[in-house]
Amino acid sequence: MSGHSKWATIKHKKGALDAKRGKIFTRLIKEITVAAKAGGGDPDGNPRLRAAIAAAKAENMPADNIKRAVQRGTGELEGVSYDEISFEGYGPGGVALIVDTLTDNRNRTVSEVRHAFSKHGGNLGESGSVRFMFSKKGVIGIEKSAADEETLMNIVLEHGGEDLNDEGESWEIVTDPGSFEAVANAVKAAGIETVMSEVTMVASTYTKLEGSPANQMIRLLDALEDLDDVQNVYSNFDMDAAAMEAAAG
Repeated sequence: MSGHSKWATIKHKKGALDAKRGKIFTRLIKEITVAAKAGGGDPDGNPRLRAAIAAAKAENMPADNIKRAVQRGTGELEGVSYDEISFEGYGPGGVALIVDTLTDNRNRTVSEVRHAFSKHGGNLGESGSVRFMFSKKGVIGIEKSAADEETLMNIVLEHGGEDLNDEGESWEIVTDPGSFEAVANAVKAAGIETVMSEVTMVASTYTKLEGSPANQMIRLLDALEDLDDVQNVYSNFDMDAAAMEAAAG
């Protein structure tokens, strides 16, 4: 799990920059709209929408923005129609990548994603080429100073979590997607601040890179995540401490 935690923590440290560019809100609004279109506007009966709204609230999105996004999805308000496209491929050193997009222009998205891969030492693969290496999990990251191991283990055991991992400076709670909400709510109810809390794709094994290949991989991830149509980027990238520190800086 360490590769996931390291890169996810770096992404969240960089999150303030995305927020300034409005990208976090844009991506969340797209996800809410698509979730409402696919499963209806009632979050109680639509787990994907419920998760999207929870993520939006975690980023302090105004309630009116959330409501309008839901209404665009259900057709109560006019809005753009988005297609979901998922790409699979490899980065430097054979790192596996999954890129999920929501787009109103498929040709543009395919071109931009392909360009990012080729420019930064990666290549696109066939559908299914790397997805088998990933599974959907809930992941909650907590700094060591925010909670002790016993408290977190009790939450994991009492609310259906799968595991509690020691990641050096932080703890990582892992859940199956169905238990994520209960565990996350229990962490919040205990007054414990989180570094990250999301349902994501976690790799079964990781590829560790150092030096130049690690830096090139970071540039590829940044390039993909900067694309307007990209919602999520998942990889089995692990890095050495020096590269991690440089990326976080």
